[in-house]
Amino acid sequence: MSARTYEGPVLFSYGFRPFFLLGSIYAAFAILVWLPAFMGELKLVSAFIPRDWHVHEMLYGFLPAVITGFLFTAIPNWTGRLPLRGRPLMFLVALWIAGRAAVTMSAETGWLAAMLVDCSFLLLIAAAAAREIIAGKKWNNLSVVMLILVLLAGNVAFHLEARFNGAAEYSIRVGIAVVVLLISLIGGRIIPSFTRNWLVKQEPGRLPVPFARFDMLCVAAGAIALVCWIVSPAAIWSGYVLAAAGALHLVRLARWAGYRTVRERLLLILHIGYAFVPIGFLLNACSAFGIVPAGAGIHAWMGGAAGVMTLAVMSRASLGHSGQQLTASVATQAIYASIVVAALARICAVLDPSHSLPLLHVAAFAWAAAFLGFAVCYGPALVGWQKRPAPTPAVA
Repeated sequence: MSARTYEGPVLFSYGFRPFFLLGSIYAAFAILVWLPAFMGELKLVSAFIPRDWHVHEMLYGFLPAVITGFLFTAIPNWTGRLPLRGRPLMFLVALWIAGRAAVTMSAETGWLAAMLVDCSFLLLIAAAAAREIIAGKKWNNLSVVMLILVLLAGNVAFHLEARFNGAAEYSIRVGIAVVVLLISLIGGRIIPSFTRNWLVKQEPGRLPVPFARFDMLCVAAGAIALVCWIVSPAAIWSGYVLAAAGALHLVRLARWAGYRTVRERLLLILHIGYAFVPIGFLLNACSAFGIVPAGAGIHAWMGGAAGVMTLAVMSRASLGHSGQQLTASVATQAIYASIVVAALARICAVLDPSHSLPLLHVAAFAWAAAFLGFAVCYGPALVGWQKRPAPTPAVA
């Protein structure tokens, strides 16, 4: 990688800095707005119905920011090229912010303008990522770009569905499926790798199985199950495919020796986060069989897998790239505990409708505490207020 000097603001020296910070703040803000909107105490100015605004801003607002922060930090490690920084990065951050404002105020600005502003962000992210990966000749990583393009298509479809059908349905499942596949692909590489790197320095014992053909089988089975779920989530045949995918991902997780990482919470949380992937498959299978209400599996994937994994990856990358020790402080462990509580409470709110209201409040406030906690604890390092040694790559 070229060592060309960057002299601009630290916040815009690496993609993870602005997007992790702003994404975490927005994740908390959007939930704190959604709760009174859900209770009928707040009227939104969005062209979307309240449920669709909430889903869209979690799925196509907050998560793309975190995904972008991860990609623009990982791609230089993959390719050996300089990171996107400075004015181009500032422009992308401004565009993301404009998208959030356009969607939230779309009843005033119009749905078409909101769609164009909002969707242009993912389009530019896919283009920038593809350019860097192709220039670095890392062809195997183009699969990530393809998933970003599918996420973009889902976002366009979301706006169109909401406009012409009154509510989004298929596009919600498309977006969730892309997030689950991204976690399966990226998590399936970094979790065993980071775990192995730490375990070899400990006492002898079982090590994670590296990414191999079985992992490709799991990802492929998950992709097939997700397509079935997108097309017909309540069909019995979808349930069988989802159950099979869930079982395979459970076996995959067991191959990574997660039980040996209990002493290092920075690693343990990665395994906990990934555990919500098979849990989501199995809960959605149970929903197809009529055993549990619909929605439990969706919240396992979104509140659990996506929520926990984003904080796990954001905290690890922020520590590594700001030159700090790769270990979870007491504050970081409190953040992890909060997001796990939020995920479990949100799943239980679906499984136990008689207690759904208090559980929704627990989930919302625990989620907000986790992401605001991240912003408070990691914000000074992300904006460059803390003195630090030269950055050490933490995301591969």
